[in-house]
Amino acid sequence: MQLTWLESNTWLWELGYTRILVDPWFVGALTFGNTPWLFQAERSRPCAMPTDVDVILLSQGLPDHCHEPTLRTCDRALPVIASPSAAKVAQGLGFETVIALSPHQTYTYRDLTIQATKGASIGPRQQENGYVLRWGTQSLYYEPHGCHDSWLRTYGKVDVVITPLLDVCLPVVGAILKGGKTALELGQWLQPKVMITTAGNGTLRLQGWLPRLLSVKGTLEELQVSFQRLGLNTRLVEPVAYTPLVLLAEL
Repeated sequence: MQLTWLESNTWLWELGYTRILVDPWFVGALTFGNTPWLFQAERSRPCAMPTDVDVILLSQGLPDHCHEPTLRTCDRALPVIASPSAAKVAQGLGFETVIALSPHQTYTYRDLTIQATKGASIGPRQQENGYVLRWGTQSLYYEPHGCHDSWLRTYGKVDVVITPLLDVCLPVVGAILKGGKTALELGQWLQPKVMITTAGNGTLRLQGWLPRLLSVKGTLEELQVSFQRLGLNTRLVEPVAYTPLVLLAEL
């Protein structure tokens, strides 16, 4: 298993013999609609689109997970597995094979099984996804906002989890990315060997008033102590952008 964080929500996962591009953003700036005054992210270093990708996996239909300018540059023959809202975007862009998964639905690609879970709710009618992926004897769970399906409480063990590990907060609103106690609870449910934080800014250049208001609550070191106090042997990891994380010995 090799996992490479490409900043923001973008990952390249090599799971067995399958290369999965997750929530890709490589082209232009990242904004929500035409509101750079609110939020805009730009890469401070070029990042080329990975080659030899087998599958695109989209967790949400929002631009920071389903970035249309980037998707327009992708091979339309690549299969796209997505939440229903992201699937509509991919279909509109002309991708030939688009698999829309609602929570708890499953799709199998080669020897890889991908099962959707409930993720973030964007408004009253837009349910986004997390995913549990299994191949061979290994498994991985991904949810980029820290919104975890209570169904996972009785799911069983998962080897690796990728999710926010610390709360990222806005004044008055509270946590918009849920880590901390939420991550600790998830650790008790899934008992992973490794938990990797995601959705960080890395070396991105951020503009707009929203980034100025964001604050991070706690540290990974403090959270690791909380895991140990509960008898959990999970290792917490902050990935280094563009540096492959190879997980062998622990799995």
